[in-house]
Amino acid sequence: MSRRRLGQLEAEVLAVLAGSGDFMSTSQVCSELDGDPAYTTVNTVLHRLHDKGMVERRLRGRAFVHRLAVDESGLAAERMFGHLRVANDPSSVLNQFVHGLSESEAAALRAILDGPPEEAT
Repeated sequence: MSRRRLGQLEAEVLAVLAGSGDFMSTSQVCSELDGDPAYTTVNTVLHRLHDKGMVERRLRGRAFVHRLAVDESGLAAERMFGHLRVANDPSSVLNQFVHGLSESEAAALRAILDGPPEEAT
C-alpha cells in the first residue's frame, strides 16, 4: 500500500462524503477509498475534519456517522485560491491550469467568464 499525504487523504475523504450526501460511518468511508486505508487513520481524519468545521457528525448507536458540512465547490475553490496566493507567478499557475483543462472543462470556464458576473451572497 502506498502512503498518502494527510492532505490528500483529507481531500479523498471529503470527496467520498460529498458523493454520498448522507451520513456515513467510518467503515463506510473506508470502503469507498482506494488503497485500503486503516480504519483508525480514516477515523482520525474524520475527527480532524469535524474539528475544522468541514464535517458534521452525529452519534448513531455507539459510533459517530459523518457528512459534509461545507459546500464542495466552495471548498475546492478555496484550495485553488490558496495555491494562487502563495505562488511566485500566479499568471503562470493559471496558464498551466487552463491548458490542462479538457475541452468540456474549457467550454464551461469560457461560459462562466463570458456570462454575467454572479452577485456575492
